[in-house]
Amino acid sequence: MKAKVTWINGRAFLGESGSGHGVVMDGAPEAGGRNIGVRPMEMLLLGLGGCTAFDVVMILEKAREPVTGVEVDLDAERAAEDPKVFTRVKLGFTVKGRGLKPAAVERAIRLSEEKYCSASAMFRGTATLETAWRIVEEA
Repeated sequence: MKAKVTWINGRAFLGESGSGHGVVMDGAPEAGGRNIGVRPMEMLLLGLGGCTAFDVVMILEKAREPVTGVEVDLDAERAAEDPKVFTRVKLGFTVKGRGLKPAAVERAIRLSEEKYCSASAMFRGTATLETAWRIVEEA
């Protein structure tokens, strides 16, 4: 896997993925940024959410569960001192579908966190991951 990050100006950077996608990252105004993109540490948190959501959808679909939506709300805490690593992340899953089995949802989330999600494995090196979930029944 490859990626490239190019300084634009100020504290703004263009990130380009090996798959050809780009994203602007920037710092907060108090750090010299112009607030034109997500913060690099926010990108890491979004990566965790995307990684686990991807897994959960795939696992539920393979189990033939009628999943129609997955949202992951993330709430993270960072260390007070440099390097300000993530120390705790709460992941709140909202899984939508018709007749989803709670055991299947719980299993999909657990498998993602413990086996499949590479981001979860890396975050566990510095942070406690706390997971909650709920099912929303769709008509």
